[in-house]
Amino acid sequence: MRRPSAILLCDRLHLRRWQVEDIGAAARAIRDSHDHLLPWSPLAVGDSHEVATRLVTTALSEWERDEAYKYAIVVEGLVVGGCGLMRRAGPGGLEIGYWLHADWTGRGLVTEAVAALVTAGCALDGVDWLEIRHDAANLASAGVPRRLGFEEVRLRTAPDAPSPRMPGESGVVVAWRKTAMAAPRSQT
Repeated sequence: MRRPSAILLCDRLHLRRWQVEDIGAAARAIRDSHDHLLPWSPLAVGDSHEVATRLVTTALSEWERDEAYKYAIVVEGLVVGGCGLMRRAGPGGLEIGYWLHADWTGRGLVTEAVAALVTAGCALDGVDWLEIRHDAANLASAGVPRRLGFEEVRLRTAPDAPSPRMPGESGVVVAWRKTAMAAPRSQT
């Protein structure tokens, strides 16, 4: 399979490929979650509408170039975050990233979304492994790969990190891996 489906269905949510029509909803989610996102995510830096516009338009062009497959996380018809599979992890690998509106955290929604990404990523041709990276200080992000059976594989300092340093970051990036053959089992 060359690309994952544009819509991934889960029990309590669905993932939908970002569309231009999602810019307003993404901007609201980012704006409403500014304090929650600021320690970890560049999404919290700048005007939320400009950030959301860049997020969505970049996601659309990356999808067309087969560089990344980014989705809106939709619950009860509301865009509550985003996630995606990115081809920046190296040959045979995909990196998984995610963010969630502050009001929707603590419900297992990101874990459910990432499990769907693992299944979709494993179905793609040439994918041997998936990786999740996060700052070592971001303990909430660490729970997702742990619950889904990823193995912690390395720590590295921030100069190797793909994103700028944010206020909450320690400068140490943790990487977790799962082979494409491993089923996305959840450990709740």
